[in-house]
Amino acid sequence: MSGPAPEGRNETAWRMFEADRASKNLGMRLVEARDGFAVVEMTVGPLMVNGHNIAHGGFVFTLADTAFACACNRDGGGVTVASGADVTFVAPAKEGEMLVATAVERVVHGRSGVYDVTVRRDGDVVAEFRGRSRTLPDRT
Repeated sequence: MSGPAPEGRNETAWRMFEADRASKNLGMRLVEARDGFAVVEMTVGPLMVNGHNIAHGGFVFTLADTAFACACNRDGGGVTVASGADVTFVAPAKEGEMLVATAVERVVHGRSGVYDVTVRRDGDVVAEFRGRSRTLPDRT
């Protein structure tokens, strides 16, 4: 599948995000979630900056990873987890800046998927993330 998924709220992603204590404690907000597509935002807080006074890459990665999770866990699709991910940091972000991560499904084949996430600050790209997903076998 290429580009955003068809219209329709992904209830699985919203329920999963509501239970995600890590992301919520970092101040992340799920803005939109459809099967294969999600938008999550986060403001860089004072405890998220490194010794160079810019956002620590781990927090940028975590934001992208959360958007990825919301995009790949689809309604009726079973539990899907990350099997791997890579990130390229393009530009720094500073304390107080809002970061927006947009995740888009690129391909799903069987139980495997590939998703691209772009993290932006005021429209400028901060990071590009590629996540690989795996849907777990049903154990019921």
